[in-house]
Amino acid sequence: MQGMVRAAQLLHPAHQPAQPTPAATLLLVQDGASGLELLMTRRSASASFAPGAYVFPGGMVEPDDSASNAPVACRPTQNPQELTRALTAIRESFEELGVLLARRADGQMADAGDLRALDRGAPLFAQCRARGLRLSADAIYPLAHWTTDRDLPRRFDVPFLVARMPAGQHPAADQSEQFAPVWVSPATALAQHRGGEFPMVFLTIRTLERLQRYQNSEALLQACAEARQALWSSCPRAGLLGGQEARYMEQDAAFGELAMVCPDGQLLHSLDWQSERPAPLLRNVMRLTAPNPGVMTGPGTNSYLVGDACSGYAVIDPGPADTQHLEHLWQAAGGDIRFIICTHSHPDHSPGAAPLQELCRARGAQARGRAGSVLILGLPSAPTARSASAFTPDRSLHDRELLVLSGRGPDGDYTHSLKVYYSPGHAANHLCLVLLEDGLLFSGDHVLNGSTTVIDPPDGNMTHYLDSLDLLMAACREHGVDFILPAHGYVLGDHGGGAIQAIERLKQHRLQREAKVLRAMQAVPAGSMDDWVALAYDDVPPRMWPVAKRSLLAHVQRVVQLHPPMTARMP
Repeated sequence: MQGMVRAAQLLHPAHQPAQPTPAATLLLVQDGASGLELLMTRRSASASFAPGAYVFPGGMVEPDDSASNAPVACRPTQNPQELTRALTAIRESFEELGVLLARRADGQMADAGDLRALDRGAPLFAQCRARGLRLSADAIYPLAHWTTDRDLPRRFDVPFLVARMPAGQHPAADQSEQFAPVWVSPATALAQHRGGEFPMVFLTIRTLERLQRYQNSEALLQACAEARQALWSSCPRAGLLGGQEARYMEQDAAFGELAMVCPDGQLLHSLDWQSERPAPLLRNVMRLTAPNPGVMTGPGTNSYLVGDACSGYAVIDPGPADTQHLEHLWQAAGGDIRFIICTHSHPDHSPGAAPLQELCRARGAQARGRAGSVLILGLPSAPTARSASAFTPDRSLHDRELLVLSGRGPDGDYTHSLKVYYSPGHAANHLCLVLLEDGLLFSGDHVLNGSTTVIDPPDGNMTHYLDSLDLLMAACREHGVDFILPAHGYVLGDHGGGAIQAIERLKQHRLQREAKVLRAMQAVPAGSMDDWVALAYDDVPPRMWPVAKRSLLAHVQRVVQLHPPMTARMP
């Protein structure tokens, strides 16, 4: 098992991100006229972290934030680390906003009278012990766990905790670190932020976006109590979009690409889609996106160049027969193209192969003295293919065949080995490729980023598609593949098995959709495709139903095959 991108192929020198500092943040909640509200406050304009931004109270863990130093009530399930973070959150909320989560000896929550007897400038825990107050860590539940981005010079490992605002207490900012406390609903805070009136940092924005699904404080607290652990965890990554910093969580489309290109969090990679020049992903991998964006192609068809100046290049999916796109491919390879590989014969993937081959032949004398004999490789289109997808390669590839590019440079030998995997389903002649030395899967249209691929019978077959997903997961395990380079969209995956997880999520999505198709067929046994698509794809905009019906047919055929007694009428 090779696995992992070779360090020598990374574009940027390695560096050690700053070590995160332990911290805690507390979301105090109540119910307002419009439902769930949260207590937020504006940080000092001179603060070292998030100056001027609206935040939830919180701060760094201090040495005395432990159960041995505080009179505290806790749940049996709270471990020492969780208890420490809860105490940090209680202390910070008291110091910053004058809010105290504590109970008197009679079991009642501390009120305004108790707070007046406490000095916000003096150690909290000793004062609580002296007054017989027990800190209510048992009323605090984990909501999320964030580790701030790797590119930041100052980072925090910070759980976001949630608790109900104690009755009879009113927030009062310390006017030093925090100002202008305000109760606000998630939707209002986000709307004001979009209007430029409510500055917030990424972690706060994403937290509020997720909290919009909860109608009131009880629903949120119940969800957190039942989960017994953070509802989500994330260490975001940052890239450049339109020349500006943009941050992404693990489920966001751009996250995998940033993880592969800038594994240490270097804020250097541009995520802008353009077709004029190749986007370097590794020293031995470039992506050139064809200028054919659309509903079915996303930002365009990704053509990949694998290799280097010493080994020559393989072109994976030359795309449509676009003269400028093919010229850009030839120039990016310095004219030294050894193979042209088509993952399948759809019209946004293979038509550029022959004209690119002709371009290489015509300019063969310029290509480092090579004769320009460039082979088009792939699998011929099946009789089931549509006329626009007719394709015949110069040579058919075989399942598990190895294509090797090698050369010698000033720093040693260079080898890039592409292993072929026959993966029918999206098309009868579909194949994928694994770059063995770097653990990368070139997935063609079998696995996409941002959408699920269309399975269009008769050339498409849902059973074959699902079987091929299993095959690709096995290949990823065998070769330690962490990242998937699709024909449309950004790189998927993450270090430590991210590619397998992405494929497994895709398979589960397909099976869940199939279960909806089965229920639709059972609900309307004599229904038409229009009837079934409205039921099985009710979560998809109706404008996309004509496309969805193609995959629906593939699901219907598989359902009928798996459930022979069904009497549903086929369209």
